[in-house]
Amino acid sequence: MKTVTTATGIDCKHFINGRYMDSINNKTFSNTNPATEDVLGTVAEGGKEEINLAVTSARRALNGRWKTMPLTERSQILRKVGDLILERKDELARLESLDTGKPIWLSSSIDIPRAAYNFHFFADYMTTMGTEAYQHDDLAINYSVRKPVGVVGLINPWNLPLLLLTWKLAPCLAAGNTAVMKPAEWTPMTATILAEICKEAGVPDGVVNVVHGFGPDSAGAALTEHPDVDAITFTGETSTGTAIMKAAANSLKKLSYELGGKNPNIIFADSDLDEVLETTIKSSFINQGQVCLCGSRIYVERPAYDEFVEKFVAKTKELVIGDPFDEKTKVGAMIGKEHYERVLSYLDLAREEGGKIEIGGGRPEGFDKGYFIQPTIITGLDRNTRCVREEIFGPVVTVIPFDLEDEVVAQVNESHYGLSASIWTNDLRRAHRVANEIEAGIIWVNTWFLRDLRTPFGGMKQSGIGREGGMHSFEFYSELKNICIKL
Repeated sequence: MKTVTTATGIDCKHFINGRYMDSINNKTFSNTNPATEDVLGTVAEGGKEEINLAVTSARRALNGRWKTMPLTERSQILRKVGDLILERKDELARLESLDTGKPIWLSSSIDIPRAAYNFHFFADYMTTMGTEAYQHDDLAINYSVRKPVGVVGLINPWNLPLLLLTWKLAPCLAAGNTAVMKPAEWTPMTATILAEICKEAGVPDGVVNVVHGFGPDSAGAALTEHPDVDAITFTGETSTGTAIMKAAANSLKKLSYELGGKNPNIIFADSDLDEVLETTIKSSFINQGQVCLCGSRIYVERPAYDEFVEKFVAKTKELVIGDPFDEKTKVGAMIGKEHYERVLSYLDLAREEGGKIEIGGGRPEGFDKGYFIQPTIITGLDRNTRCVREEIFGPVVTVIPFDLEDEVVAQVNESHYGLSASIWTNDLRRAHRVANEIEAGIIWVNTWFLRDLRTPFGGMKQSGIGREGGMHSFEFYSELKNICIKL
């Protein structure tokens, strides 16, 4: 029997108009540690009433001090939010690992520092922006100004809770908007603390609000349907994005989506295999494979295929599965029972579809509690099987050989997803050629997950709508107005 560290979390209340509050009907639900199945605390369960209060608060704050605040002051507040996140890094990392089951080293080294950097980046970026001006012969001068879009609903996923929440909240506030956040019900704790941090940093009451609860027929649906919410930004599952689009249609809200991915990792035989393997281990299994950018479809040029599979399996065997609070652990727990069982069902399906489990394939031995799944490598699957085509969102990858460049590009583009892709080759012309042909919003060549926050982030096809990052974020979080002055 393996033992996993137990620790307590926090009780999570709504944060509306600058203060924490219970649900109007005092309804709550339990927050569970996925690594131990122990209860971490209770969470206030909000619905239409709490969303109404939060939206009213955000609408009022939109026309208050936040509206007239000088740009430099707003920038300083955002920078202070980032500073306070770093001051509380250890606490936030612990809560993030308790909520998600991810290793503490991952929360400490990536999730929380990146959350702080999101605020630091947009605090600086917002002060450097300009707008266009055009002289229309001698008739007129046209110039443009940016205005906040209004009250924005932020619906956040559970895999990178604070990182992705701040990726949305920082530009939302930088553009002068107010926000109502609905964290994922499985990961409420760091969002609860973030609201307190924003207040301490000087964000006026009502500008940032948090309502906990569920999606359909609950807080999520109430937020997307609310007539006084001007925009919705959502990261999560494609089917949920479809439901949000339908709910938002009546009021023609602006929408920004970062949805699912079934991302290809294309490895040509001329690449440096040791470098490929080091990064592929991360792109396959980091955060238990619960990252929208993970490369879960691995295509290897046939001359390198056997060597790659052999070495890939060997390196995967070295991954330590277990206690998220053990620094040696590389693979923690899945987010919850429902998702754990869904991923296991795909492993059964892979066997039915004729796949060979090279390593992994189920629950690790010795764990009688927690939602742990072994890192799994599957070979022998046809390109049209469900395990190759559908998003599994777990520590599961398929490896398929290919012979021709055109062949692998065609297979990659068969997917209805188009979020990201990685290409490994030392042939510069091939790298440019293949990158240009792949239908995805983000292409990495000889690397993965390397992000410059000024660049566009988002997907094609069913992987999203719109782009985030730098100016692209401001395009969503603001309205551009043209003013024409006749001379």
